[in-house]
Amino acid sequence: MIRSLIAVACLSGSSPLTFADDWPEFLGPGGTARSSDVAPKAWDESQNVLWKADLPGTGSSSPIVVGDRLILTCYVADEPTAKRQVLCFDKVTGDRVWSLDFPIDYNEDRFQGYLTEHGYASNTPTSDGENVYVFFGKGGVHSIGLEGERNWSIDVGKESSDRQWGSAASLTLYRDRLIVNASEESQSLIALDKATGNELWKQEAGMLELAYGTPRLVNAGEDDAEIVLSVPGEIWAFNAGTGKLAWHCQSPMTGNVSPSVIVDGQTIYSFGGYRDSGSMAVRTGGEGDVTDSHVSWTNRSSSYVATPLLHEGRFYWIDDRGIAYCTSAADGSVIYRERVRDLKSGRPVYASPVLIGQHIYVVTRRSGTIVYPPGDAFQPDARNVFAGDETDFNASPAVSDNRLYLRSDRSIYCVAESR
Repeated sequence: MIRSLIAVACLSGSSPLTFADDWPEFLGPGGTARSSDVAPKAWDESQNVLWKADLPGTGSSSPIVVGDRLILTCYVADEPTAKRQVLCFDKVTGDRVWSLDFPIDYNEDRFQGYLTEHGYASNTPTSDGENVYVFFGKGGVHSIGLEGERNWSIDVGKESSDRQWGSAASLTLYRDRLIVNASEESQSLIALDKATGNELWKQEAGMLELAYGTPRLVNAGEDDAEIVLSVPGEIWAFNAGTGKLAWHCQSPMTGNVSPSVIVDGQTIYSFGGYRDSGSMAVRTGGEGDVTDSHVSWTNRSSSYVATPLLHEGRFYWIDDRGIAYCTSAADGSVIYRERVRDLKSGRPVYASPVLIGQHIYVVTRRSGTIVYPPGDAFQPDARNVFAGDETDFNASPAVSDNRLYLRSDRSIYCVAESR
């Protein structure tokens, strides 16, 4: 019964937190990055870890939770043929339920430059409660049943951007279709029939080349739903049914754009660009160029990699330089900007923040998970480190049934209050 209700909700465009037990896509239901669950604020290898499972390969993709299943992807560099894998675990026990291999028998981008920062498994799966959909960049899009059966696979391109940074965008579900931002693979936005994988519409544009965000939905349950995506220098909105461009506006986010747009009712917020080139708010709707009529504000405050968390009229995030930010959703002005102490060098944060209960959780790459409350100042309550795992933690967390799931390049952890 629950599985059926989840499927019906996804077909109609479910509202955020409709099913609090599931975390079915990147940043949770509707991409809102929030849960009413209560998770521990403190943990380590010896306390509040219910289970740990070692992974066969690396990955920056986030885990998702559907029913009693936890699903994630990884890259396994076995010889002679490397492969990507989809792994399914029991979310309560950590037992592996099934795994599927997808050999890399095609030309991939070389493992160099910024690609080494996130790897070959960066796209988070999504689910409608009946099937799981995964995007492997040049390896295509795949539909898999919750018992591990293969439904269909489709190629969405094998191109590379001129920078060869690899694929990153996650999939979005809208009613009977799957929305794919194939920016690296074919500079296109594609809608696939989720039952068959058949292409329903496709929009190609060179400006998509450096747009790495996950497409988001406005008016998800309505016939006039829009798919919104931030590209270098502009924000685009497409009719979800036809794929036709509904409106667009200029933006300060030039260069590559990594964060996903944030939807709050009829307002869209966008961050990103090189290097942290700006942020903005724009009212949805309209036709054609709405720069002069619908843009509410633009600001220089921004995030380069992480998608900020919107909570009670404020945005929160820690950027890839280790700076904690809080800005106003009213005009983008900075409420606080503070360096996080004692982070390991390099680019210390790639993951996006998630609000769990009354606290913000930010996973750093090599310095643990920072837990802090929203407010006027950055005042962390805890920083939790798995001392035995020195690999990168690039993935944003998943939450289900008061359990927090964290993945590194080596393991997946289930964190919950010990009983």
